[in-house]
Amino acid sequence: MREVVAMWRNAQMVAITVVIAALYMTALIPSSGLVIVPGFTTVRPATALPIVFSLIVGPAAAWGAAFGNLLSDAFSGQLTSGSVFGFVGNFFLGFAAYKLWGNLGPLSSGEEPDMRSPHQLLEYLVAAFVAAAGTAAIIAWGLDVLGLFAFSVFATVITVNDFVAAAFLGPPILYLVYPRVARAGFRYTDIMDRGHLPRRSRRHQRLAAFGIATVTVTWLVVGVAFDVVVEGVAFGEIPTGPNAATGGSLVQAVLGTVAFVALCGLAAMAGEHLSSLCEERSRWAERHDAGGEGLEL
Repeated sequence: MREVVAMWRNAQMVAITVVIAALYMTALIPSSGLVIVPGFTTVRPATALPIVFSLIVGPAAAWGAAFGNLLSDAFSGQLTSGSVFGFVGNFFLGFAAYKLWGNLGPLSSGEEPDMRSPHQLLEYLVAAFVAAAGTAAIIAWGLDVLGLFAFSVFATVITVNDFVAAAFLGPPILYLVYPRVARAGFRYTDIMDRGHLPRRSRRHQRLAAFGIATVTVTWLVVGVAFDVVVEGVAFGEIPTGPNAATGGSLVQAVLGTVAFVALCGLAAMAGEHLSSLCEERSRWAERHDAGGEGLEL
């Protein structure tokens, strides 16, 4: 996780973070009128952007999504105490994908995310679901702790909202944008000093990635199941009116605290494999070019 801090010493990464924050905020505001829960969440197709950017500019996407969401809340009149958890949740939305890519064992394509193969699409969908589920769990946990809404309400709404947007919009955007960005040398693996990226063994990277995915999905499933089975909250309930299910559950507070601390620990131990994939691609291209020149001679 050292790159999340080290990137602030890189002027290009800081500039990219500012651009992403502005772009994300601008993309969120037009849909602010498509309200799901007044004052708290709307239909948000723009949530596909942090996942896409995560696979291109890594940690800059995490910070850009966090600040962009906070600015969007402020400009759209939705800035509340829950925005603190929105900041953290959107940070995870832009953080998870680049940490998981290439580290999911048989689910990984072993390729850069240019969306040129079905295996890449599968890996992308898995990473997008984990990112959406983690974002939903963090925000829903926060709103439950604040006593505003039951965990299961926002957990399901945000997961579906973010994953559907990412699943439909992310692949075509990456298909069109990633090769051009790669050729221009604007990926975080091109911009950041290799010494600022975490150095982990492949086994270590995979264990941390599977840990992040497992804790995230388990937190979401157990939290929703507890509300539905024990608390009697209707599955998929939209919180409207005076009878809306409120939070304040001690069980959800403890479950969320344990899961969040575990995610922070796993994130601190996690590596990233995209830089290795990019280096392999560059070496292949160099050998190919050298071979071509030799044939021409």
